[in-house]
Amino acid sequence: MEDLFLKKQLIELFIKNNYLPSPDILNAKNIDESFISVIQQFNLQNQNKPTIFNQDLLNLLTKENKKELLVNWIEFEKAKVSSEKGQDKEIYGSFLKILKAEFSDKLPDLTEEIKPEKSIEPEKELESNILILKGYKETTKKRELKDFVYYFRSRYESLKKILMNHIELQNTVSIQKLRNPTEKKEVSLIGVVSNKLKTKNKNTILLLEDTTGTINVLINKNRKELNDIAEDIVLDEVIGIKGVLDQNIIFVNELFLPDIPLDLKIKKCEDDVYSVFIGDVHLGLKQFLAEDFSRFISFLNKEFGTKEQKELASKIKYLFIVGDLVEGVGVYPGQEQDLEIKDIYKQYEYLASQLAKIPKEIKIIVCGGNHDALRIAEPQPIFDKKLAKALYDLPNITMVTNPSVVNIHASANFSGFDVLLYHGYSFPFYANEVQSIRTNGGQERIDLIMKFLLQRRHLAPTHTSNLYIPDPTQDSLVIDRVPDFFVTGHLHKICVTNYKNITCLNCSCWASQTADMERRGIIPDPSKAIAVNLKTREIKIMSFAK
Repeated sequence: MEDLFLKKQLIELFIKNNYLPSPDILNAKNIDESFISVIQQFNLQNQNKPTIFNQDLLNLLTKENKKELLVNWIEFEKAKVSSEKGQDKEIYGSFLKILKAEFSDKLPDLTEEIKPEKSIEPEKELESNILILKGYKETTKKRELKDFVYYFRSRYESLKKILMNHIELQNTVSIQKLRNPTEKKEVSLIGVVSNKLKTKNKNTILLLEDTTGTINVLINKNRKELNDIAEDIVLDEVIGIKGVLDQNIIFVNELFLPDIPLDLKIKKCEDDVYSVFIGDVHLGLKQFLAEDFSRFISFLNKEFGTKEQKELASKIKYLFIVGDLVEGVGVYPGQEQDLEIKDIYKQYEYLASQLAKIPKEIKIIVCGGNHDALRIAEPQPIFDKKLAKALYDLPNITMVTNPSVVNIHASANFSGFDVLLYHGYSFPFYANEVQSIRTNGGQERIDLIMKFLLQRRHLAPTHTSNLYIPDPTQDSLVIDRVPDFFVTGHLHKICVTNYKNITCLNCSCWASQTADMERRGIIPDPSKAIAVNLKTREIKIMSFAK
């Protein structure tokens, strides 16, 4: 009777929180009272939630596990359905193995019944597997004012959760509770920067806002470390502060950014394989460097290059193309004068004919950019199946949204590499608006732009830095999952850097400078590819120019 009562409670809890319990939960023998609190905590932590709860997922949420599961639940559930239908059990098994690797020995063996149809070595089982861990699901609806409110509230809650990992911010209070203080006191809070100004004495005043109100915080010009951070703060980013409250203003002693944790380890796999990264192909443009791109394709086929380069090519398993696959049509005034191919369908057909020459064992992962036949507003969905039908016909291509997080090369004993893809439409804004970037080279310092966005844990924190679609349930541009690779493009030149053990790559382009590029201050460094050895994390930059 007690077991039946617990199951009834659990089912009521699922329904209350808009979950559908899978039948295998009702037949489970290991349900106890601890699962009630686990489900409640999971519901609070996750804004992007699954629809169906099954036994595998319930097992992941052990009482000891306090870690948030950052999973593309839509893809997780699609994989579960395919597994139940007997169509493809390996993809669902891959999800479970990645999660198991993340939580190590805290998890039970969830995959013992999921066996590949072919007999292969465990360490090779998933070596070419691609999982979309985070993407954008397009919803067609009229956007209203409340959608913007919910969108920014969702962003605030997501970044607040990250900031509260700082010990100093675990006892934050709401702004409403700071009204009319009777005496000076030390406080900490997390808020959105809704205004920023300089006083006559060169101090910085920020207007911070949370869901309960606003308050001014002052950063003294003589606090050099704090002042340096304050100089680069932009509107709408979420920060944490600690200071002294006196007469409805807080004098800041400490300032915190969401940032990347310090303890991130560099992942390496045991296989001697490579992933190659390119972007901004701009096929269809008169300035498209067709011969250079043809040499690149020949290299992938081990038909071009030195003996060492051909050996490297034989080890390539993945090719990422990060946006602007074609030049597009009607992107800017007078563009038709720059086009060699004026039909968008033919641009994608020609691109597909080139990518079809790439060996089928190389998995191609592509996202869109501002020149592709997509809306400019971010997040950008995957390519339209009618406009880019020729691409969808390729057997080794995976379409993802911009931005997205893709996991590659997972195996039974390795959780794989998480690759954050973002074309980079917001980059010029921060090159011009952030003082430390602007005064140190602007758009030439892509490394500083990428570092800045990782510190903010957001790809476009300021309202005016990009066009966007307000999703009331989540902000897809929040960097909630810490990646192994952060890969971008848009500015048409190679940049390789490392920030707190995240490999940051900005890709080259495959077109010479146009008048439009010149107007935007873009000086291309074309016809280069970045090759990363996933075993050693060694990086090679390869040029295919004449």
